[in-house]
Amino acid sequence: MNEEQLKQIKADKVVDARGTACPGPLLAAKKAIGLIEQGQIMEILSSDEGTKRDVPKWAKKKGYEYLGTIEENGYFRIFLRK
Repeated sequence: MNEEQLKQIKADKVVDARGTACPGPLLAAKKAIGLIEQGQIMEILSSDEGTKRDVPKWAKKKGYEYLGTIEENGYFRIFLRK
């Protein structure tokens, strides 16, 4: 998905992990993914640079669909579909 398409997404679950260092954002995402249904979308907010690499790898490993990342001012918005 391109950035404009990502900005249109209304996530079913938002995980705000800004201000936590690795592996905090990934652990928060792992915990939260259990709270959404198959096919729903989760958005992870993170200020940790490593998260934009770690989440797509984890999503692929678990069979979730990584939709993309938007870089905002000082943090990342990472989207995936369960």
